[in-house]
Amino acid sequence: MRISIIAALDERGGIGKDNRLPWHLSADLERFKTLTMGHHLIVGRKTCQSIGRPLPGRKGIVITRDPRFEAPGYTVAHSLEQALSLARQRGENEAFIAGGAAIYALALPLADRMYLTRVHTIAQADTFFPPFDPAAWKLLQNQRHPADEKNEFDFTVQVWERGAKLRRKA
Repeated sequence: MRISIIAALDERGGIGKDNRLPWHLSADLERFKTLTMGHHLIVGRKTCQSIGRPLPGRKGIVITRDPRFEAPGYTVAHSLEQALSLARQRGENEAFIAGGAAIYALALPLADRMYLTRVHTIAQADTFFPPFDPAAWKLLQNQRHPADEKNEFDFTVQVWERGAKLRRKA
């Protein structure tokens, strides 16, 4: 099973402000939907609460340390390893890690692929994507999109794949 990270980040790695996205990019939201549709979407508790509902067409898994936490429409896991195991047992071929920062940090050493949207702005972010070494990854796609009436900032979509020599053990 491929483990993929999907995130949008500003020029400094900012991914959120007050548990919300600090921008609105319709094209990126559509890309997110297209990529994740039919797959397991793994998120942390705060991200789950920020989204507010299960996303249609996706199998949501929420990671929390709280043994009493419930999220209707989501499967609850208590570790990233448990979440990935659940997705694998259900026959998933590509599980998507969709935040927040702590979950990204846990997933980064395990990830095979990253779908990153680089938003060309500096937001008033209070949450950041973890740093990663680009030398450990191969850039497969790098496509710039201009701002327009539905996308408030220029952005670049990137697809990164972990280098073969640096691939984690399955």
